[in-house]
Amino acid sequence: MGYRAADDRYENLPYRRAGNSGLALPALSLGLWQKFGDDYPFDTQRDIVLRAFDLGITHFDIANRYGPPFRAAEKFFGRLVRSDLAPYRDEILISTKAGNALGDSPYLKGGSRKSLLASLDHSLRDLGVSYVDVFYSHRPDPTTPLEETVGALVAAVEQGKALYAGLSNYPTELGHEAAELLRRANVPLLLHQPRYSLFDRTPETEGLLKVAADDGAGVIVYSPLAQGLLTDKYLDGTVPADARAATSRFLSPDDISDVYRERARALNDIATGRGQSLAQLALQWVLRRPEVTSALIGASSTWQLDHNVRAATGFPPLTGEELELIDRYAVHGTGLPGRRG
Repeated sequence: MGYRAADDRYENLPYRRAGNSGLALPALSLGLWQKFGDDYPFDTQRDIVLRAFDLGITHFDIANRYGPPFRAAEKFFGRLVRSDLAPYRDEILISTKAGNALGDSPYLKGGSRKSLLASLDHSLRDLGVSYVDVFYSHRPDPTTPLEETVGALVAAVEQGKALYAGLSNYPTELGHEAAELLRRANVPLLLHQPRYSLFDRTPETEGLLKVAADDGAGVIVYSPLAQGLLTDKYLDGTVPADARAATSRFLSPDDISDVYRERARALNDIATGRGQSLAQLALQWVLRRPEVTSALIGASSTWQLDHNVRAATGFPPLTGEELELIDRYAVHGTGLPGRRG
């Protein structure tokens, strides 16, 4: 028998409006950044995505670079749409991005109109859909005028290839400039996508959360678990062979310092006192901000997915006293590459 979505799939997660738009996103979205390339079994990936949809995660975040190899995640999701999710296309939000390098050619990277729109056409073919719900500029390109990059996002929407425009990894002021350009073109910015976690508080310290709200945009945060640093994987002082600190270029065993472990263990104690895991506390913490529309999570198993989804509804709100205690140990830069403190 083919896949049939759970009848109670909208009873598990709250949905939040993205800024001033009419679009609601689930509080947790599934990112296909890692473990959705050709190096993982299709059946495992399929089980995770379908379980996510059954839990009410209707938003799936992809990019042309996600793999390996590049574009593998989009091809995987396109295969899944054909085999299982086609009947639910109107209930699913698909996001993709372009702008990061895919190769040496000047047309396979950057924020030019050529690069962005050609990549989007390729993404639509791989995904097997006529449009994506959100199309992002994946990162700023200092070699391309901002007006050209924004113009490509506007064109994608006006051509019906994307319903909304987004910005990923844009610093606060540049993001505001882009939002103004989009507004003037009558294509309001839907979402900012920054990195945000207990150990990376840049959206707070650099004012992005406030500016995004002032611009009428939502915020969807990635790496809320800091590449696994905000889980129990490293608390005992060892680095498991299959952990990201051992296998990923985004994290190194050197990042697992004594200072990191001291802070992570203290945060874990706070979580344990609330009857939750460190990962659940970390997710609940980023979702405490009203400016945050959704938090992107990854998953390597359906168990991990079920566990993390509980963070959105399974625990009482964080109190002022708890937030003050958390702030003692949620020190910006902890465990980040190049910042061992």
